[in-house]
Amino acid sequence: MHMKFSEESENSYFFSQPHQPFFILAFISAIVTMLIFMLAYKGVLHMAVSPVGFHVYGFTYLMFTPAFFGFLFTTFPRFTATPAIEKHLYMRIFSLYYIGATLVLLGSIVTPVFSGIGMAVVFLGHLMGTDILRNIYNNTNMDDKHDIFWILTAMKLGLLAHFLFIIAALFYSPLMGLSTEISTYLFLFLLTFSVAQRMVPFFSHCMVDRNEYLMKTIFGLLVFHVLLEGIYTNSSFIADLLIGLLIGRELLRWKLPFPNPNPLLWILHTALFWVPVAFIVSGLVNLVTMLSGTSFLALDIHMLILGFVFTIMIGFGTRVTIGHSGNLMQADRWTTLLFYWTQVVVLLRILVSLVAALGWNFMVLFDISATAWLILFIGWAVRFFAVLISGKKLTDA
Repeated sequence: MHMKFSEESENSYFFSQPHQPFFILAFISAIVTMLIFMLAYKGVLHMAVSPVGFHVYGFTYLMFTPAFFGFLFTTFPRFTATPAIEKHLYMRIFSLYYIGATLVLLGSIVTPVFSGIGMAVVFLGHLMGTDILRNIYNNTNMDDKHDIFWILTAMKLGLLAHFLFIIAALFYSPLMGLSTEISTYLFLFLLTFSVAQRMVPFFSHCMVDRNEYLMKTIFGLLVFHVLLEGIYTNSSFIADLLIGLLIGRELLRWKLPFPNPNPLLWILHTALFWVPVAFIVSGLVNLVTMLSGTSFLALDIHMLILGFVFTIMIGFGTRVTIGHSGNLMQADRWTTLLFYWTQVVVLLRILVSLVAALGWNFMVLFDISATAWLILFIGWAVRFFAVLISGKKLTDA
């Protein structure tokens, strides 16, 4: 069976570029994870593992991380002026993610043993994938390693968070909070912003001088955020407000042409504008929670991860999918509709948190929010899976 899979991967268009299989796996994982979590949260499905832990792991390491690898395995060699990653290397990582994700998803409803084995396999893929990026970083002849340094740093911190999550899930649950803080701010956000601050101004033809201290300052404040949360829950509002103001000022300096008539650009701009909004709101929400005990149902994390990381993942993922398939680099009406729908998903999830904070029953809104998420991913799959699998040429119909 393994030999047959190897032969098919060698000759298949689907495996000809690294982003193709990784994007497909990330999107399928997103759909299955949300379905299982939605049914479990409503009490329809009994889970063999913690629903909240499954929710965090599924979206962080089975959706976002494979999508990141798909993007970085395609673009990192271009960033560093090094040869493209050989197929056998990225296929090895994909195979580990494919096997590991299957075991984690199956284990969530069958037995924690499968989930534990699956997480170990996914972690091995994460480790080996990061090592490929590290080797590229060490072997490039480029003098300017600023951006790729921060991308690689974020991926290494993602490995740390991943390791802590597995330890927390299997042996010592108090580490779960620290794992989540590191994965949210020092992995998902830091990596995505490291790419965005390089690529979005370039795509937008905004030739501003690079702020040499921006990433260092943001990194320091993110570490400050994690430390504050470790000392006293919700005390990170100080760091959050500072990050929000700093990035807000930086975005104003870039003078992004917004609103932009090109959907492939305004989706990226919209994602960036969520960053200062998310951090400032996060600071205010955490302050209110610390003073009054009001629960906002993880509004801070969801606003940042959905508003920024998720939105820009859809934007960059669509751009890479279209651009590397021989299609015209333009968003048709269906793609544009999917971009609008990302913001519907973000706003609905924010509404769920606000309703929960008021003490009202939020389950109907939760169902609507989760359904909107599923519609987006299924809609994207219907539109782009054939492009990724067979190189289909898109038409506006």
